[in-house]
Amino acid sequence: MISVRAFSPIAAVLLLCTTEFLAAEARATKLSPPPAAHAVVEEIYSGDAESAIDDARRMQQEQPEHPLGYLLEAEALWWRIWCTSADFKWGMTDARHRPKLAADQHFFDLAAKVSRLAEVQLKEHETAEMQFYTGMGYAMAARLYGLRGENRNTARAGVRAREHFLRALSLDPDLADADLGLGLYNYYVDTLSGIAKMLRFFMGIPGGSKQEGLRQLQRAIADGVLTSDAARFYLAHNLHKYDQRYEQALAVISPLVEKYPSNALFQLARGDLFAKLGRKEQALACYRAAESLAIRDPECRERVQQLVRASLDALDSSGDSVGH
Repeated sequence: MISVRAFSPIAAVLLLCTTEFLAAEARATKLSPPPAAHAVVEEIYSGDAESAIDDARRMQQEQPEHPLGYLLEAEALWWRIWCTSADFKWGMTDARHRPKLAADQHFFDLAAKVSRLAEVQLKEHETAEMQFYTGMGYAMAARLYGLRGENRNTARAGVRAREHFLRALSLDPDLADADLGLGLYNYYVDTLSGIAKMLRFFMGIPGGSKQEGLRQLQRAIADGVLTSDAARFYLAHNLHKYDQRYEQALAVISPLVEKYPSNALFQLARGDLFAKLGRKEQALACYRAAESLAIRDPECRERVQQLVRASLDALDSSGDSVGH
């Protein structure tokens, strides 16, 4: 047994320095994705899922043990899923429900691989970056479970994601990308229906704060490396759908539309907000812009055309016709 007296001041200093070095190393893990990753993100939010998937798979071939390539492919697939699942109701295009399709398994496999690869690296050396990727894998799965109405699976995956995002921020408080997942968790949990809140109680799901969620989404927009655009879309979407703060939502979504004018979903989102605010000519311009875009995926292209027709019909029926 080592004597307390044998633990010299020099040894104590060495131990302290080693501990501080390891802690600093764990914190110094700000996301620094390669240029290829930024190019894929641009393709995703420009509405070119096919190119994004091809380039993400190229990243997977080059770094098969890193989760980023698989995460980016899943993100591209998510927006295709969102597009083909969307409908127009209550003056708003939204993806509200999706049946359980066999084709969804590939998305779930990608999400699981993101978490699994990150967890392998965490066993060797814990970093905030790999905690973030682990959380993103679970968060991806939660999004699709939620769209399919699988509440228990959504809750389980969401809680696991939250745990990893919190750990990532404890290691690196500046890792703003983790605020996307935490912001969505906090916002949604605080806006759940009565039945969902009952489910949260019985499953022991941690509570959330809408105001904290809004703050976290704003931080992800301002400082996120990979998640800034997604955070902007979801903040605008939530302000529109749940809070009816149309003017504020419009201010949030507009820079995204201007940055990615070829994204039909963003054009539709801004058009809906213009319509809610009674600005029909501007709404019409957004809907027409969405209608004119060349969308490579045939199912998404057909759905966008349906959404545009429904949006225009609603615009005409709301008062003075602006014409087709």
